[in-house]
Amino acid sequence: MPDYQYDLFTIGAGSGGVRASRMSAGFGAKVAIAESTYLGGTCVNAGCIPKKLFSYAAHFHSDIEDAVGFGWANDGVHFDWKTLVANKDREIARLNGVYERILTGAGVNILRGHASLVDQHTVEINGERITSKNILLATGGAPVKPDIPGSELAITSDEFFHLESLPRRVLVIGAGYIAVELASIFNGLGAHTTLLYRGQLPLKAFDADLGTFLAAEMRKKGVHMRHGNGIERIDKVAGGLALKQPGGEIIEADCILFATGRAPRIHGLGLESLGITLSKKGGVKVDEHYATNVPSIFAIGDVTDTLALTPVALAEGMVVADQLFNEGKRQLSYENIPTAIFSHPNVSSVGLSETLARERGFEVKIFKSDFRALKHTLSGRDERTFMKLVVDVATDRVLGAHMVGHDAGEIIQGIAVALNCGATKAQFDATLGIHPTVAEEFVTMRTAVV
Repeated sequence: MPDYQYDLFTIGAGSGGVRASRMSAGFGAKVAIAESTYLGGTCVNAGCIPKKLFSYAAHFHSDIEDAVGFGWANDGVHFDWKTLVANKDREIARLNGVYERILTGAGVNILRGHASLVDQHTVEINGERITSKNILLATGGAPVKPDIPGSELAITSDEFFHLESLPRRVLVIGAGYIAVELASIFNGLGAHTTLLYRGQLPLKAFDADLGTFLAAEMRKKGVHMRHGNGIERIDKVAGGLALKQPGGEIIEADCILFATGRAPRIHGLGLESLGITLSKKGGVKVDEHYATNVPSIFAIGDVTDTLALTPVALAEGMVVADQLFNEGKRQLSYENIPTAIFSHPNVSSVGLSETLARERGFEVKIFKSDFRALKHTLSGRDERTFMKLVVDVATDRVLGAHMVGHDAGEIIQGIAVALNCGATKAQFDATLGIHPTVAEEFVTMRTAVV
């Protein structure tokens, strides 16, 4: 039997890689993990955590305005970008340290540098070759820019969190969750913000009503929503940047940010030399056990074509650790995975959209509610909340729940538990609401609209 230096060698110390490594070590495996940049991956350093902190910061603008209706004076308040960035950096540094202590405390050997595959049991890092019985690819993904003239003048979400100052005029390009989140943050912090997207509505991957409702609410908050026409080029002009559209229309801004998608981070891993199969989208192709076509090499998280969500990568990492070094009973279902978008207002979703439910052959009843939250009866803000349930006619089971409104992510988490338990609309109706809350609306919608 070959004598390997490690039982598991993980390439990439993001959320999934760290979880898989730590759990594997806890099961008694000898584990090493390699990282070329920072511990914690995109989520901790350039994604979930800093984004949510910036979202909190951007909410204070409207919160302070809303407070006037409740008797608070609004005077002498100002925002300082550098303070926000410095405080965010301090928190990220703290979390990096937490991840390091978690790994070392579990007995995982941390190696700093770029690791690549030599063969199915060997990696190379910093000129040294290391052998391992199993190798896990957990290198995540990275933002991409379209191939157009001048794209180098624009930034992505990676650079957003390190801007030296808050731009006065911002153009965000994209229709997905990153685009609407960053546009909301820029706008909330005081930048003149335009969101440009190719289709008719943002969030095309979600229930159609969510994109429609969110676009209307973002317009109310001052975001300039523009769709269609595409992009021809970006040029540097006096006083900023200019984006030219095919029809000749020009949009000027001080900062242009592309949020037009992310790609699996596979460059320099040596996948080609081993013949590791990639999916049509360029991710590492894996089976239901997260194994590649090369024995002993596995992959999880954004480097594959599963859902690009931190909790998904964490769960996949636990499945791999369990099947390699424990009883192998842990499984992950991709049904009813809840998600939240920290736009302003928030968006959340779990289960099937109305369109997807119909495509899967369900006859459905649709329940919707569109209302003004109690808070805004005194704040005076023209902001509304939207909720939707998709219900199977045959079984009365709730197939999907969707929301746009304050704290939508916090509310949908509990709804996700109900959907995973197979809750019916009758059980929703039999549940007493907590009054007065926004969340109670999910259990008081009685009349189907479709």
